Amino acid sequence: MLYITQLIYLKPGKEAIFDEFEAVAIPLISKYNGQLLLRMRPGPPDIIESNMEPPYEVHLVEFASENDFSNFMQDESRKQFLHLKEQSIRSSMLIKGQKL
Repeated sequence: MLYITQLIYLKPGKEAIFDEFEAVAIPLISKYNGQLLLRMRPGPPDIIESNMEPPYEVHLVEFASENDFSNFMQDESRKQFLHLKEQSIRSSMLIKGQKL
């Protein structure tokens, strides 16, 4: 199994555009042997300690393999909506890992 954690930082005022992109991208995960395990928007009360800017959203996704994740990223229907991602996301940090 491959685990992907993504910290997502939005451009100011672009939340609705980001939600449009997520409405397309998230349902595609299962098509590629993946599962969204966690999607959260951490607020100030949720952060105990930080040495970085808190993200707008955090995603934890599981894929059966690296190849499945790669195929998800190359999905043609997802690519048609990448302009929404580019319009709304200022930056993101993607962390790949495995369950220990």
